[in-house]
Amino acid sequence: MSYLRLEKAVMTNLQESLRREFLRTNRSGAYSSSTLVDCNTRKYHGLLVVPVPELDDENHVLLSSLDCTVIQHGAEFNLGLHKYQGNNFSPNGHKYIREFDATKVPTTTYRVGGVILKKEVIFQHYEDRILIRYTLEDAHSATTLRFRPFLAFRSVRQFTHENMTASREYHEVDNGIKTCMYAGYPDLYMQFSKKNEFIFMPDWYRGVEYPKEQERGYASNEDLYVPGYFEMPIRKGESIIFAASTSQIKTSTLKKLFDEEVEERVPRDNFYHCLVTAAHQFHFRDRRSGTMEKIDKKDERYLLAGYPWFKCRARDTFIAMPGLTLAIGERDYFELVMKTAEKGLREFMEGKPLSVKIYEMEQPDVPLWAIWAIQQYVKEVGIDEGYKKYGKLAKDIVKYIEKGGHPNLRLDENGLLYSKGRDRAVTWMNSTANGKPVVPRSGYIVEFNALWYNALKFCAAMATEQKDSKSATHLEELAGKVKESFVETFVNEYGYLLDYVDGVMMDWSVRPNMIFAVALDYSPLSQQQMKSVVDICTRELLTPKGLRSLSPKSGGYNPIYVGPQTQRDYAYHQGTAWPWLGGFYMEACLKLYKRSRLSFIERQLVGYEDEMDYHAIGTISELFDGNPPFSGRGAMSFAMNVAEILRTLKLMDKYSYQK
Repeated sequence: MSYLRLEKAVMTNLQESLRREFLRTNRSGAYSSSTLVDCNTRKYHGLLVVPVPELDDENHVLLSSLDCTVIQHGAEFNLGLHKYQGNNFSPNGHKYIREFDATKVPTTTYRVGGVILKKEVIFQHYEDRILIRYTLEDAHSATTLRFRPFLAFRSVRQFTHENMTASREYHEVDNGIKTCMYAGYPDLYMQFSKKNEFIFMPDWYRGVEYPKEQERGYASNEDLYVPGYFEMPIRKGESIIFAASTSQIKTSTLKKLFDEEVEERVPRDNFYHCLVTAAHQFHFRDRRSGTMEKIDKKDERYLLAGYPWFKCRARDTFIAMPGLTLAIGERDYFELVMKTAEKGLREFMEGKPLSVKIYEMEQPDVPLWAIWAIQQYVKEVGIDEGYKKYGKLAKDIVKYIEKGGHPNLRLDENGLLYSKGRDRAVTWMNSTANGKPVVPRSGYIVEFNALWYNALKFCAAMATEQKDSKSATHLEELAGKVKESFVETFVNEYGYLLDYVDGVMMDWSVRPNMIFAVALDYSPLSQQQMKSVVDICTRELLTPKGLRSLSPKSGGYNPIYVGPQTQRDYAYHQGTAWPWLGGFYMEACLKLYKRSRLSFIERQLVGYEDEMDYHAIGTISELFDGNPPFSGRGAMSFAMNVAEILRTLKLMDKYSYQK
């Protein structure tokens, strides 16, 4: 039995199938996404969604969907599905689905009477091209396929509506057409591997509705333009390939291309392989060479923070990098991403404009997370090799912080780092309402200073190894001061850590940020203090989907992430559960209790494996409700979550082999 296989009973039940989404990416920013029954429920859904840098910094939905109709003896059976206003679904093609299998290539099998039609969808790597292979597995009489494309040509943050500006012009190309609805957009090429007839029959399909946008309190209706339809016969056993792209292709190459792309895919036949595939989806190659024909060494590599709306963010990059690369044996991609990230980090530290496409480089904890990422690399390759590669960067970051180079990271006499976060969010808890942080974490922030202590000790260890006794002594002395001040400032009489301290203001909320003081390789806490922190996190914050962002016993607990934007902003970090925090929690458990906690960690991971055939197939959602049933919310796929689960799996292997 396939690992990611859903049967007819699930697929034909819209209450079940519409909440399950798929995601395919090309590793260069473009993606394809919808629900498993091809009914778009978000404005971000689309069969071909691509960046259009000539217009803006957003992705754009060119081809929203493609309806396939099976025709036999003059009878038409439309396999498409759209939701319209008034809770009306049409044309109800989901009722013909026999099964869905996403083990290697997402495959939907339809049965219409004696016709069995298989549809396989794949996104070509590094090209803005979606490929769909239709195979007629069985038919007892002559069969014709009709394909009707639904066009949007709009930003993922907007909607399109019937208008007189949209161009109806099209031009014939090899086995298809090209068209462009608006000036400034690239041409959309729709081609088949087989000769076909295109019938020009322009029309607008009005009132298409996206229920996910309704849930989130946004506008939810649009009109989609259909220029006409393609029609061609298909024989039993024959395969026809459809390609939608921003560039023309020689259609005689489509069958070979599809087979080659399939061969490159890792079968998603278990939990680990699903996560590896998800990790690769966050890869982003910025094509500096100006061509999509080959990978250029000058191209910059990034990690997207998530899909469908996240860009490359500095903090997310450094936190996710070890899990998405080193944990799956892809050291080379770590080095490629770090090369780009280091360039941006140095430009920021030197006060230069950023030439890389990484957002939020100015956040004060970013350089601290950069050192943590380097630390994970050093553990993988050894201190000598790691020092040669990134020792200078780590040393320069510490000097930069010590000399007060960062505009919002002050080193005080007590050795602790101080950041202002009252008026502007400066930590990962960054939701805002009415222009102010919902969680105004300011002053001495617990994870900033845990990371700072860890960074100093790590750099001291590297200096010692390199026989740089002067630097090692200085760093150890500063770390000793930080350790003393950290305990004095954050440890309270109830056995957990204050979240932040700003003068007389102390935040007593039980939050997960204290777990970093235990999970990091170097902790300023005693063994007993670390155990106390883990115990509190276990009792008040732990869920099957990670750590809650706030304890139910703390004021303001708001664990359900639903409703309009403002309502969700107030819930975002006030009780919702985050898997990436769970990764650091599990690391802390293994650090303290070694192999005796392995079975406990395995049970925790079951909560994530349950997500593989739910929500977004084969990946992990951005966040989860903090109360049962711990529903997945937010973005369909989140890099830090996938990364930390992969890193936890590797840590488990390490402890499993220890005596």
